[in-house]
Amino acid sequence: MTPLAALLRDLIAKDGPITVERYMAEALGHPTHGYYVTRDPLGAGGDFTTAPEISQMFGEMIGLWCVATWRRMGEPSPFVLAELGPGRGTLMADALRAARLEPRFLDVAQLHLVETSPALREKQSAALSTYRPAWHADFSAVPDGPLLLVANEFFDALPIRQFERTADGWRERLVGHDGERFVFVLSSSEPDETLPSNAPAGAIMENSPASLRIMREIGERIARHGGAALAIDYGYVRTEGTRAWGETLQAVRGHQRHDPLEAPGEADQTAHVDFAVLARAARDAGAVAHGPLPQGLFLKALGIEVRALRLARDATPEQRKAIDAALHRLTHADGMGLLFKALVIAHPSLGAPDGFA
Repeated sequence: MTPLAALLRDLIAKDGPITVERYMAEALGHPTHGYYVTRDPLGAGGDFTTAPEISQMFGEMIGLWCVATWRRMGEPSPFVLAELGPGRGTLMADALRAARLEPRFLDVAQLHLVETSPALREKQSAALSTYRPAWHADFSAVPDGPLLLVANEFFDALPIRQFERTADGWRERLVGHDGERFVFVLSSSEPDETLPSNAPAGAIMENSPASLRIMREIGERIARHGGAALAIDYGYVRTEGTRAWGETLQAVRGHQRHDPLEAPGEADQTAHVDFAVLARAARDAGAVAHGPLPQGLFLKALGIEVRALRLARDATPEQRKAIDAALHRLTHADGMGLLFKALVIAHPSLGAPDGFA
């Protein structure tokens, strides 16, 4: 049993079952034993690989998008360039290298990174020290001002609540312990959520209060000070005003599927992003939402295919093969091109951002 599992077992024995939200928050962010606090989870030696680790082209496209959006903003000086969950700093390092085509952008950008992991902050410092970043544990600590924000695979890792439809109505899903392992159980009373009455028995619904809080803050900041935020993540799109049901909570360990209730603190835990809910939260805060757009279409609109051709021109045959494979994985439907989506939150004055025209 992991140290965190023992703590959670004792907590449940004392106070009763805990919410999935609490369980996920402890598994990922416990100050001593949380998954992100204790390790660098990225790459072949970790548990999963993100788009910036697949190819420099991903971060370069984001960098060009940031420069183009800064110009749309009227080239504010200075401005806040922020990233939520920067991983090893790879995306931002590639983005800022591409941004050298506009030296003034680098001169006036103030880099702020929202990161809670000591291990990853160390990697980010090594990759980005030239740009003198400031670190924060929460977006609310990022200073005011015109904002350009990037969040790649950030919202999927925020804790969720789960609800199950029973013959007696909706009940919140909780995590209990049966003496040997963690198990899902149901609350005894109706939840405080407004949930659809037409869902079939056994249906699971999810929401993420933490995601809504942060997106509202982003929308309010952009509506007040100007700017734009680019969120890229995996998730689903549904018609506005409808509710979708289905369980998406999952865990990954060693690049393999893992039981979320087994060995908390030792595996990554995520859930699919509901882009309609995020977009509505930003709009309610006074910003405008563009998209979501499939990642493959977004990257192609930004010119990733042209960039791949240029990289391949001076590459060895083996390097060209790797470039082609990375392009396919990032943009094609059988890779990340369809499941992953891009959502832009912007000030109403900016119009359609690059990639969304």
